[in-house]
Amino acid sequence: MDKFNKSLFGADFKWGVSTAAFQIEGGHDADGKGESIWDAFTAKKGKVLNGHHAKTACDFYNNYEADIDLLKQLNIPNFRFSISWTRILPAGTGDVNQAGIAYYNRVIDYCIKQGIEPWVTIYHWDLPKILEERGGWTNRDIIEWFTNYTRICAEHFGDRVKYWMVMNEPSVFSGAGYFFGIHAPGRTGIRNFLPAIHHIVLSMVAGAKKLRELLPGAIIGSTFSCSHIEPYSDSSRNIAAAHRADALVNRLFIEPILGLGYPIGDIPVLKGLEKFYKPGDEQNMVFDFDFIGLQNYTREIVKYSFFTPYVNASLVKAEKRGVEITAMKWEVYPPAIYYILKKFNAYPQIKKIIITENGAAFPDTIMDGAVNDQKRTEYIRDNLEQLLKAKQEGCRVDGYFVWTLTDNFEWAEGYHPRFGLIYVDFETQKRIIKASGHWYANFLKDV
Repeated sequence: MDKFNKSLFGADFKWGVSTAAFQIEGGHDADGKGESIWDAFTAKKGKVLNGHHAKTACDFYNNYEADIDLLKQLNIPNFRFSISWTRILPAGTGDVNQAGIAYYNRVIDYCIKQGIEPWVTIYHWDLPKILEERGGWTNRDIIEWFTNYTRICAEHFGDRVKYWMVMNEPSVFSGAGYFFGIHAPGRTGIRNFLPAIHHIVLSMVAGAKKLRELLPGAIIGSTFSCSHIEPYSDSSRNIAAAHRADALVNRLFIEPILGLGYPIGDIPVLKGLEKFYKPGDEQNMVFDFDFIGLQNYTREIVKYSFFTPYVNASLVKAEKRGVEITAMKWEVYPPAIYYILKKFNAYPQIKKIIITENGAAFPDTIMDGAVNDQKRTEYIRDNLEQLLKAKQEGCRVDGYFVWTLTDNFEWAEGYHPRFGLIYVDFETQKRIIKASGHWYANFLKDV
């Protein structure tokens, strides 16, 4: 028997998989669902690889029972999924869509029936399009819109859902969606990015406070993407560039919530945030989360760049460094998760850390009805070994969720990158458990 098993991590360690509504559900207009910014973005030519869309995706909307049965078959005790804002509130605010409430009640109830703990993400990038037309995250009114949406989720699902995540990866949906324009809603420039940052922070805290008020026994977190960042060389300019990149990628959203403010000293353009402040904002940016979800996949190598505005730093692409890469062109570098855990453990304000996403996309092929994804299995195991090393050195880390259960719609990359433990034929919706899924199931077996 493999001596590397879940018992090494302790009896209370949380094991799971993570998913997101827009990436798996399909049912894009089923039962009164409204249009989200991602529905609109995928409909625009050239925005998504191969013109892919998520109208059907994995059809989890109709297949949820079978997929939750697969979770049980794989011995996975915790299932992270998100709620689609436009299923609950088709117009973003106003009338509640009871069919949407009923759907998530069925998903939650079926998880519980199968002995699986539901972990709910309230916002995983699918803002109602109608609210984006009113400014989206650049409009301060979104604090009220989001708090109202959170309240409805808490009131309808809080009697059975114990674990909550308020938002997923604010640095990604703000940066890619409101600065670079490569994700929905496709806005660009610092004039959109700055107000979005501030309103996201205030909304995240307002949502968390609403959960705490309505569900005093709930365990409340929020998830943050992070990459281990190293300078290209030990020149002072490259070291300083890596420090600025770290402030932007890893510190921009977590530090204000911990009461440390924005990293304005490292990225002076962030001083522009101050014009969006109103009285009381400093206090309303801080919340004592029960846990912080960290999402790590890789490391980034950074060098000084005169031509990159605001940060004067640029990434040295992994494919140009001669290292092993995934289908996302991300470096395979398992020690990244160790360094990230060390980094975030240095914040005394963080009570608990859970790795809420970690995984890899590789080209999967079916041979004789099976998918032998050796590289993904090695990636997960190697990352878990690095996580265990950090834990054994005293780092707080209390859980690990693989991204993801099934192959899915991977945002602007469409269906090209496959991250799942389970292979999906998107034409037939047939599922095949990959070798990595079987490995994870054996790892999670009671020993």
